[in-house]
Amino acid sequence: MNVAMFGGSFNPVHNAHVNFAKKVIEAVNLQKLYIMPTYSSPHKTGEGMALPEDRFNMCNIAFKEIKNAYVSDIEILRQGQSYTCDTLKQLKELHPEDNLFLVVGADMYMTLLKWKNPIEIFKLANIITFPRNNEDYNDLKEYSITLKEYGANTVILNEPLIKLSSTDIRQNINNKDFIKEHLNSDVYSYIVNNNLYGM
Repeated sequence: MNVAMFGGSFNPVHNAHVNFAKKVIEAVNLQKLYIMPTYSSPHKTGEGMALPEDRFNMCNIAFKEIKNAYVSDIEILRQGQSYTCDTLKQLKELHPEDNLFLVVGADMYMTLLKWKNPIEIFKLANIITFPRNNEDYNDLKEYSITLKEYGANTVILNEPLIKLSSTDIRQNINNKDFIKEHLNSDVYSYIVNNNLYGM
């Protein structure tokens, strides 16, 4: 069975996250994609960060219709800094006989060697990433050669995705047209009802 981890702060989760999950599930024939909201990300500061339980709840709303996608609270329950190598170890214990994949965006992919225990990550999981444009694709392909020297196996999806960040969502939270296009309406309702991001 092919099993993948798609981690992030998801602050908040938006349509690009969901669309990417759909593409990954199809492209790599995943039987299970764990959506993994962080408790505390080593790559992000806490400023403007919604509580872990709110980000977890929003992910459940956003991914509820996506077949083979499962929102996990592994990192939230563990608390502390959310290091990918630790989470992959837990997933390997749950799936000892399965093929593990780690899903990362282009920016994070280009920093993998700076992560905690990158060699261990490469031993535990194959890496899946995606370009934001054609120039990105070439950079990712070139960097995959470097990563291979460290034992990494990489799958680079060849279809660029819309460049959209959670920061874009937070900065445009009062722009109804922007939000309607890029954010699940039920996630938006959750944000409003729970007074998140200055709403």
